[in-house]
Amino acid sequence: MKKQILLFIVITGFCYQSANAQSMTEQPRPPKPPSIEERMKHVDEKLAKELTLTTEQKKKLEAAYKDFFVKADKLHEKMPPPPPPPAPGNKAEMDKISKERDAEIQKALSPDQFKKYAELEKTLRPKPPGNQPPPPSDKKD
Repeated sequence: MKKQILLFIVITGFCYQSANAQSMTEQPRPPKPPSIEERMKHVDEKLAKELTLTTEQKKKLEAAYKDFFVKADKLHEKMPPPPPPPAPGNKAEMDKISKERDAEIQKALSPDQFKKYAELEKTLRPKPPGNQPPPPSDKKD
């Protein structure tokens, strides 16, 4: 009986070790980025809530953002996964296509609307992982 219990414990230990070793070798996959449609929906909700847009303006903004998202996705496909700090060349290219998008949007909006859009656009950018601001403290000085 003692031999059977000891054999059971040894076999259970081997099974546990092999299962644990397999899970340690697998790298966690980064989350899948949202699709163009999901990003378009997010932008549309955010801008429509804050800006009073005509149908024509809305179409122009959607076209500018869709073009931007397509170009950004192509740029990201060419590049290997970025190291923690973004590659300088990648930032320059992203700045270029962002300026193109903003130029198209500026043509579609009034000056007041574009000013408000410029403030909103900063909130539409995805937050880089690990660079989250610290939570606000409840301390009173």
